[in-house]
Amino acid sequence: MKGNMIRYVCLYLMCWLLCSSCSEKKEILSVEENVPAIFPDYIGVTIPVNIAPLNFSVQEEGETFIVSFESLKSGYNFEIEARNKSFNIPLKQWRLLLKESLGGEVQVTIMKKRNEKWSAYQPFLFYVANEPIDDYLVYRLIEPGYALWNQMGIYQRNLTDFKQTAIYENKMGQLNCVNCHSFCMNDPEKMLLHMRASNSGTLVIEGKDIKKIDSHSFQEFTPLVYPYWHPDGRYIAFSVNETTQEVHATQRVEVFDVKSDVIVYDKKEHKALISPFIASSFSFETFPSFSPDGEYLYYCIAPICAMPDSIQQLKYSICRIPFNSSTGTFGNQVDTIYNARLKGDSFSFPRVSPDGRFLMCTRSDYGTFPIWYQEADLCMIDLEKGEECDLSLVNSNDTESYHSWSSNGRWVVFSSRRLDGLYTRPFIAYVSERGEVFKPFLLPQQDTDFYSLLMKSFNIPEFVKGAVTVKRLNSFSKKISEKR
Repeated sequence: MKGNMIRYVCLYLMCWLLCSSCSEKKEILSVEENVPAIFPDYIGVTIPVNIAPLNFSVQEEGETFIVSFESLKSGYNFEIEARNKSFNIPLKQWRLLLKESLGGEVQVTIMKKRNEKWSAYQPFLFYVANEPIDDYLVYRLIEPGYALWNQMGIYQRNLTDFKQTAIYENKMGQLNCVNCHSFCMNDPEKMLLHMRASNSGTLVIEGKDIKKIDSHSFQEFTPLVYPYWHPDGRYIAFSVNETTQEVHATQRVEVFDVKSDVIVYDKKEHKALISPFIASSFSFETFPSFSPDGEYLYYCIAPICAMPDSIQQLKYSICRIPFNSSTGTFGNQVDTIYNARLKGDSFSFPRVSPDGRFLMCTRSDYGTFPIWYQEADLCMIDLEKGEECDLSLVNSNDTESYHSWSSNGRWVVFSSRRLDGLYTRPFIAYVSERGEVFKPFLLPQQDTDFYSLLMKSFNIPEFVKGAVTVKRLNSFSKKISEKR
């Protein structure tokens, strides 16, 4: 098998040499036994047809590097030469390559010149899925610490190219904290975000209309924290947390609640809907999310214990309760999806796929805020079969935490610290209809040194189907700042 592969590579390289448009004459004298080390690692990944070019650098010794891309479906191919070991793939050729490879494979072959001699590495493949990805990704960029919060912003990235624009930067106001952006069913026209400190409150943006929720009218349920929209847009679930951050002996930062409940806010009636199952004095409830059909409210719950002394005994289960959007009422039966007492772990960030079949969440040893827990991994359950899915290709030896689904349910984006253990970076993975989750890829950037130069974390990545209009938000922010 190995000999056949080497013979195939040599034959391919001979054809490539005959058709090469490069002026320098090349003679491949040897074929390496291994694939090259590259960053980011795009070897064997599955990507959407509308993603930006997977620019990468070669982590090998050599004077000159050339890469060839070939669609194994149509035969379309092109080659480019690296600059300082980095390949910057032309957008026009890249888009044609992916179009020609839809539902098929692309073969990548890298050749190098060293000591005036040319050699080639074993080729590798990546796969182009039939289903596209949402055009935009929204995230907050923030320093990875609990003190440096006064220079931050919420940004949107066009996934079909490399353009990033600011939705809101806190320098536009009073350097206040902005966080917990959320969208209704991936709709860029229905968004909310929180402002803390100066001009504090929750902004709900629907089309050209921007409103600030006056939560002081139900003071026993403030401040509003983690949000999730009901699919009909009328209701928004919030957790109501009294949160503390401390430097911890074993974590860089430990975040915990001393009190937390879950409510559902009725925008039409401007009132909080509550149930003793989601707002109890005997337990902590947090991280609400609705099912895509709106018939269930999922949330995390743990028995109250002394904080922070007993935090390592604090383990959250994931439950769900029926919700009737016609009457704004809750059911009386609670289902437990992940039982912390039986599993021995703590679960957070429940998110149900758009088809209602899969629930993805984060599993950690304890606690409610696992973004600093090195052992934190993603896990997923098939709600129809009641079986856990295999996420071994997704998880790493470092933190995996926040995640969200694309509107078609075929892609998930999640935060991971696998690159350096310090900064969270966005990774994207393909999910099949059967719940198979494939090797993820790092969000591509135009500059292959981007992640080593950016000293900020990507926080709360969320897919949206189009661009968020930012002018009205900036105008609103200026107005409320002028009132102070």
